[in-house]
Amino acid sequence: MTTPDGNRCPQSETTCAYAAQALPAREIAAAEAHIASCPDCQRELESLSPVLDRFVAWPTNVLRPAKSLQGRLALRIAAETGQQPVPPPPPAWSEPDWEQVAPGIECKLLATDEDRHRVSMLVRLAPNASYPPHTHAGVEELHLLDGELWIDERKLLPGDYNYGAPGAGDKLVWSETGCTCVLITSTKDILG
Repeated sequence: MTTPDGNRCPQSETTCAYAAQALPAREIAAAEAHIASCPDCQRELESLSPVLDRFVAWPTNVLRPAKSLQGRLALRIAAETGQQPVPPPPPAWSEPDWEQVAPGIECKLLATDEDRHRVSMLVRLAPNASYPPHTHAGVEELHLLDGELWIDERKLLPGDYNYGAPGAGDKLVWSETGCTCVLITSTKDILG
């Protein structure tokens, strides 16, 4: 509907929000009813549809502003509306994949500190699998999550912690049952 002075329909902004699928769910039915009865809003919707269809094909990172810009926009919008700023969403974390590093041994790398030559990872040993003998280049920390693990003559059970001092060696590391542990160690360990 056109207003008496010839301007656009006062509902044109709602029509734009409807086209962009940005209306709250509670307002959609009213917007659809208005669009069905308003030729101006019908034309508006028809003209916006091809533009919005093109956006669908764009990669999402092109449409997403940088985090610093999102933060500045949130502060500016909050200042203009008098409401609390809405912070940008936290970055999506994607679960790393398990990687087979030796027969019966899988690792899931969690973090790497290249400057200190340290890694933290989940390690999974299959039943009867063994880890090669090694000497610790730095501190090694192991937290057993499930299963049983033998480190030389010491049997670890779920919840146990093992500290390996720099320069110390483990000759026999194996699991009869299979196990999963969190391992924080040096990338400079010496195998063999």
